[in-house]
Order: sequence, then C-alpha cells, then structure tokens
Amino acid sequence: MMKKFFTAVVFTCGFLSVLHAQDISSMSLEECIQIGLENNLELQRSLLNQVNNETNLKEAKLRRYPSLSASSSYRYNWGRSINPVTSVASLVDFGSAGLSASTNMTLYAGGQVNHSIKQAKKDLEAGEMNVEAARNNITLNIVNLFVNVVFAKEQLNVAEAQLEVTSRQLERTQKLVDAGALPLSDQLDLEAQNATSAMEFTNAKNNLRLAKLDLSQAMQLPFEEEFNVAVPELEAENYMISNDDVDEIFSIAVTLMPEIKAAELGMESAEYGVKVAKGGLLPTLGLGGSIGTNYTDNFEDPQTGEPRPFKDQLSLNLNEGLGLSLNIPIFNNGSNKAALQRARVQKYMSEISHQEARNQLRQDIETAYTNAVASRQSYESSTVRVSSLKEAFRMAQKRFEVGVINAVDFQVAQNNLFNAQADLLQAKYEYIFRVKVLDFYLGNPLTL
Repeated sequence: MMKKFFTAVVFTCGFLSVLHAQDISSMSLEECIQIGLENNLELQRSLLNQVNNETNLKEAKLRRYPSLSASSSYRYNWGRSINPVTSVASLVDFGSAGLSASTNMTLYAGGQVNHSIKQAKKDLEAGEMNVEAARNNITLNIVNLFVNVVFAKEQLNVAEAQLEVTSRQLERTQKLVDAGALPLSDQLDLEAQNATSAMEFTNAKNNLRLAKLDLSQAMQLPFEEEFNVAVPELEAENYMISNDDVDEIFSIAVTLMPEIKAAELGMESAEYGVKVAKGGLLPTLGLGGSIGTNYTDNFEDPQTGEPRPFKDQLSLNLNEGLGLSLNIPIFNNGSNKAALQRARVQKYMSEISHQEARNQLRQDIETAYTNAVASRQSYESSTVRVSSLKEAFRMAQKRFEVGVINAVDFQVAQNNLFNAQADLLQAKYEYIFRVKVLDFYLGNPLTL
C-alpha cells in the first residue's frame, strides 16, 4: 500500500506537470473526475490511513512468532569485584566481556493474538470501504459542479439571445423614431430594456465564471480563464426516474454503499476488540530460552597460569536455558477490567454508528427521490410554460413591429419568455442531476 501510495503521488505530480499540454478549454466529465480524484488531499489522507492499517495487520501477525534479541558488553573492573566467570571476589584489575541471546514466544494469551489479527483485518477492510466512499463523494460533487457549468453555459446562451433580440428591436425603433413613426418614449423604454438585457448577460457571464471556478477548485487546479468543459448532449427525456420506490432503492443501496459496509466492518472490529480485552483477564503462558557466555582476562589456565584464550572461554563459559512462564492476572489496579469496559463501549458506539449510517443513507435517498420527482414535475411544467410563452412572444413581436402594442407590452412578453427559459434550464439540469443521484444509489455509474 505504501508503495502504491507514493506511486500515486508521483503520478499526480507528473500529471500536474503535463496538464497544460492537455486541452483545458474542453474538459470532459470523465477527465474532470479523474483529475479531481488524483488531486484530492482528503483521498490521499485516506490512503495514508490505509498504510497504517496494513502496518497494524502486519504487526499483529508477527506476534505469533518468537521474539529474538542479542546483546554484548565489555566492562573493566578495579578494586574489589566479582569475577563473572569464577564468581570469586578479586582485588586484581581485570576486563570482562559477555555475549547473550534470548527468545520468547507466547503459547497462550487468552486468544488475544488471533483476535488482534482478525480485528486488524476488519480495520483494513473498513479502511478500503472508507476510501471508496471518499471517491464516491468526490465524484458526486464533481458531477454536480460539472452540471452547474453546463447549466451556466446554456443560461449565458439564453441571455445572449435575449440581448440580441432587444438590440435589434432597439435599432429598428430608433429608425422609426427618427422617421417620426414612433414616439421617443418607445425608444427610451427599449433602451432601458436593452440595458437590463446587457446586465443580465453580464451576470450570466459572471455566473459561468463562478461555476467554472467552483469546478476548478474541486479539482484542486489553479483557475485559468481558458478553463472550460465540453458540453455533452443532454436531453431530459433521456433520463428517467427509476421505477423503484424509496424502500426498494434503499434495500439495494444498503448492500452497495461503501459507508454502510465500513460501518458493518467497524462493528465486527469492535467485537474482536471486546474479545481481545477479555483475553487480558486470562492467564498467559510463555516459552523462553537463552544462551550466553562470558570472557575475562582474569581467568587463568591452572596448568600454565596464563589467561585462557578468548575462543576457549566462549565454549567453556557457555550457558543455556529453556523455561516456561505462567502469568496469572490477579490484581493490576483494574486496568484489564477498564480495558474491557472501554472495548464494550466502543462496540456499542460502532452499533450506533452503523445505525446512523443506515439512517443517513435512507434520509439521503428519501431526499433525492423527493427532489427527483419534484424536479421532473417542475421540468414538465416549465416545458409547457415556455412553449406557450414562445408563441405569445412571437405574436407580441409581430404586433409590436406593426405598432399594435407599445414597447412596454413587448418588454413584458420578452421578459416572461426569458424568465421561463431560465426556469426551464434550471429545472432541466436539476432533474438530470437528481436522476443521476438516484442512479448512483442503485449502483449505476456516475456518467452523463
């Protein structure tokens, strides 16, 4: 996992370095999602947490094996000292050295080792689900922001068309006023309307820029003016609300959503945590062994009177040992019982977290379903409204051109159509996004 994480970091840095080689003026949804996932710091933090979870699992598995340690020492003695080889007190200055190795292995510890391994596995699996949940949230957010940009682009097109119509009418009216065919008040009214249309066009441009800024920031990219998205062919009629009701969608989503799986794995992990804590109340049986040897320059050969060589002393002074140890917890200031109580509380908290995750998922689905139905109704109503107002505006335009109605009436018809078109666009893209949210809970890919 650590290797994979750092590989991802290196890839991200390389990806950012070549980003300008790509066409950022026409980013597809898939490209936006890919960049957003690669650059998201919260996702990288989740991956680092997984590195810790893998380390914890490896550590838990290694507790099954014996420990091994070795040591060496050298000491120079003067005055009255005990010879480590002969165990006789000596007043002669001498040097001594020691070599030793020891090993210990837990034979039984109340199942703590095995349960710790199982708990670490569950934590690792839960971490994987949390990473997947983070990816889903990032993707869903980018889809929403991408749709907002597409909506803002179309809103700008409507505002631009509105401005063009008003400008043409103003130009025509100015000519008629100059010719004395229309009063100056008509020209003044249209000039005010044209200024309003220009302001709405400017607002639409600003809204588009803000929508692109939001998307760019979600992708963790420095904003550039040429940043833009490729507008897909989106027709609301191609997106249908699932025939499943809330209960059916929830029953499917609860088996698919990684946050629910993470919560379930959290409960299983907490259950093993209780078993680990219970094992702390049971006796522990261990097996230990050691081997060592000593050397001193004050250990003489009785035949020659010379100090025995270092090599000879290593074998002559060799000592070995093997033993069993039994540790029975009788009273340890209540630490084991406290650990068990904390583990049980953690188990109850994991159950609450699981229920909270289920409740939140159901509430999200209920909200998404309600919003989808409402947005569909709004879209259908807006479609009818725009169709009617288009015809009303067409008739008003003809009547205005022949002088049957004045500029004020014409402006009212034009504004009604513009507002209706804006409402239709908003309803259209909100409906499409709400349908995709429901598709997400059903396990369908988040694509447009």
